Amino acid sequence: MIARRSLLALMATAAASQAQTASSQPAEAPRALAFPRDFGAHPATRIEWWYATGWLRAHDAPADTPAFGFQITFFRSRTGLADGVRSRFAARQLIFAHAAVTDLAGRRLLHAERIARWNGIEPAARAAASVEDTQVHVGGWRFERGPAQDGSVYRVVLADEPAGLACHLTLATTQPLLLQGQEGFSRKGPDAVQASHYYSQPQLAVSGELQLGGRAQPVRGRAWLDHEWSDSLLDGQAVGWDWIGINLHDGSALTAFRLRRADGSTLWAGGSHRAAGAATRNFAPDEVHFKPGRRWTSAASRAVYPVQWTIQTPIGRHSVEALLDAQELDSRASTGAFYWEGLSALLDARGQRIGLGYLEMTGYAAPLRL
Repeated sequence: MIARRSLLALMATAAASQAQTASSQPAEAPRALAFPRDFGAHPATRIEWWYATGWLRAHDAPADTPAFGFQITFFRSRTGLADGVRSRFAARQLIFAHAAVTDLAGRRLLHAERIARWNGIEPAARAAASVEDTQVHVGGWRFERGPAQDGSVYRVVLADEPAGLACHLTLATTQPLLLQGQEGFSRKGPDAVQASHYYSQPQLAVSGELQLGGRAQPVRGRAWLDHEWSDSLLDGQAVGWDWIGINLHDGSALTAFRLRRADGSTLWAGGSHRAAGAATRNFAPDEVHFKPGRRWTSAASRAVYPVQWTIQTPIGRHSVEALLDAQELDSRASTGAFYWEGLSALLDARGQRIGLGYLEMTGYAAPLRL
């Protein structure tokens, strides 16, 4: 039995190493993304995340009437501390996860996080990320993809008793993959190596169960998924970024982001728009403009965040407004940073709500370092 187990472990390690080599091309240059392989992890790159955000309503509530926002993010980070070390116990990778729920009626944000080391080769009960498909976990927290007849179905399972938070959610594809930038290669700065491989899955149909404070309820809603991996995201002048991913009520999807200098000016910008059933329109850096509006000050970090923005893109001028000001996350135990990330509305020129999604702002409490 021991010999058999050793042989199986050796075979699994060899298979994982071959798959890792195939899926670990550096992120500095464009390449054609290949699926399902690129749904999986890319352990040779420095940083990677699977980032799901969205809104939920009670199962029998009218459409487009959110009661909750949610964000669930699984990160993988190559430590570089075990390069050249052959030990199975070397901490080559860190896997960490954030979960947050915005309770609009209760005017509160619930937040929990997990972090664990991983040797980057073998599946492990504590933490691992498959290189073959989206299968990442930290302890009992899991984010996994399964193929469906017309796309993908993602399943999220997590629970945190101290935060009073648990969920079992299914995120089902309704539209094709959206490749950001140049066929999935997204520039993030003036230097060509400041880039990521990046795709999104907007307009995901969400269903499942949300539990807050011991009370479970069936929910449904809409979500957005980003999967991004990189070796060098931030230019030395960048202190953080502002980003939106919005599912519009007409079925279209809007992405806009900017990398920000310490004085608040824009170092680099980009994004995209895709109407339902149409081709993606990618934005050049000079086509995206963020203008801050009303601000909110965090009592925890003393950071001052714009919670209202005017954003100009090739599809027009829109307003983005937070549905709750206090959506700052304290992730110093994992990523080492405060950042603001919350459910927001997209408004047209007449002030009418035309979409819901997430606004993310980093580097306001202190410069962000990845």
